[in-house]
Amino acid sequence: MMNTKQALIIIDQQQGIDHPKLGVRNNPDAENIILQLLRQWRDKNLPIIHVQHRSKDPESVFWPHQEGFNLKKGFEPQKHEPCIEKQTPCAFTNTSLLDYLEENHINSFVLVGVATNNSIESTARTGGNLGLNVTVLEDACFTFTKLDYYGSPRTADEVHAMSLANLSGEYASVLHSSKILSNKPINSFS
Repeated sequence: MMNTKQALIIIDQQQGIDHPKLGVRNNPDAENIILQLLRQWRDKNLPIIHVQHRSKDPESVFWPHQEGFNLKKGFEPQKHEPCIEKQTPCAFTNTSLLDYLEENHINSFVLVGVATNNSIESTARTGGNLGLNVTVLEDACFTFTKLDYYGSPRTADEVHAMSLANLSGEYASVLHSSKILSNKPINSFS
């Protein structure tokens, strides 16, 4: 039986995410919150997993042959913290993430990073479908403006809110970071 050790999974905190071509974003303080969480996890010696996107597209901000691929300053893993590369939005697809979680008896994780409607949502959905206990921190992830299916422009806040609504209760618990940073117990769904 797995224990309830909770990992922090940090998605795509790479230099390319700040490229202007991605558009207007929300949650401008998300990186500061993620860094607070990172310090708290390290102080408590809890598992931390970094996920880095390696795009196959030379036009991508995450193309590995340019600076945008590199992790942002302050987000570099320490020696004992794995950095898992992914080539799709989902951090579980064709990676070692699930193996790492199983080998380390981790069935619960907190998910932060970017983009809410892309890698965060995809990874949270898969984790939930695998029976893992997933928590997404709404103020520790962010996204960008986007046209909806019908071509109507949506703000980053609208895209973010819809993505969180898609996840909440069915695939993940969605919480504010203060529930964790203040050491309050997490009441996650089963």
